[in-house]
Amino acid sequence: MYEKFKGIFPALLTPFHDDGSINFDALETLVERLISQGVKGFYVDGSTGEAFLLSTEERKALIKAVAAFTKGRVTLIAQIGSVCLGDAISLAQCARDAGYDAISSVPPFYYKFSFDEIKRYYYAIVEAVDLPMLIYNVPLYTGVSFSAEQISEFLRDDRFIGVKHTSSDFFALRQFRTAFPDKVMLNGYDEMLLAGLSLGANGAIGSTYNFMPEKFIRIYNCFNEGKLEEAARLQEEADKIIAALCRVGVMQSEKAILTKLGIPMGALRAPFIDITPEQKEKLFTEVLPLL
Repeated sequence: MYEKFKGIFPALLTPFHDDGSINFDALETLVERLISQGVKGFYVDGSTGEAFLLSTEERKALIKAVAAFTKGRVTLIAQIGSVCLGDAISLAQCARDAGYDAISSVPPFYYKFSFDEIKRYYYAIVEAVDLPMLIYNVPLYTGVSFSAEQISEFLRDDRFIGVKHTSSDFFALRQFRTAFPDKVMLNGYDEMLLAGLSLGANGAIGSTYNFMPEKFIRIYNCFNEGKLEEAARLQEEADKIIAALCRVGVMQSEKAILTKLGIPMGALRAPFIDITPEQKEKLFTEVLPLL
């Protein structure tokens, strides 16, 4: 039932021109490159895509553009979360109209909403739009860490198909999987993909998949084929690269690497600060030989 949601999904970066506008030509080039490398689909408008630094209209433009570029060739999931429920519903409607396979949402954040308020938020979205919902559990950024009991409040409803679990709490992931063996569990931390797969993830949504998806596709395939030593070796390779990115800024590094590989990504939106030319050269020296 959920096969289209199992596999490796890049959380798409958003390329920008020097004037700060979205570079749709570069985005199309990135999408085509990733499809040719074998990704299952795309997670659009998420944290990696700088969604919360974009206007609602820019987010809608991204959702529409990726659908136009992919033309039904891959699975599309739109992250439509917003502190403003009205904006979240409007973005979900945009995804529906563009032909997306599912929506996903962070819980409403900043105001420390109660669980009842968070539950009301999610149910208002799925009642407004006939698309399956993937709960986005990302406690580091939202301050909301869903318990197994709370996740059950959603996953008992067929409109909620699973969880994007961007957390190092693998005990929670295992509890989600045990309680709902048929739902979709997607790992969120790239450096922990193999751990997530071993505890029940069906695949993953990741940031570094923008420039090295083939390495993670191989990890995923090796795990499913029982080639655990090979999967562990590949995860170690990926983690060396991720460690280099973490030293200077993950998304800044990803954009720099893709630009070096021929896709002009531009800088991140302010207030992010770009990495220096010296940091870029050191990054390339460390990372490019490992790709």
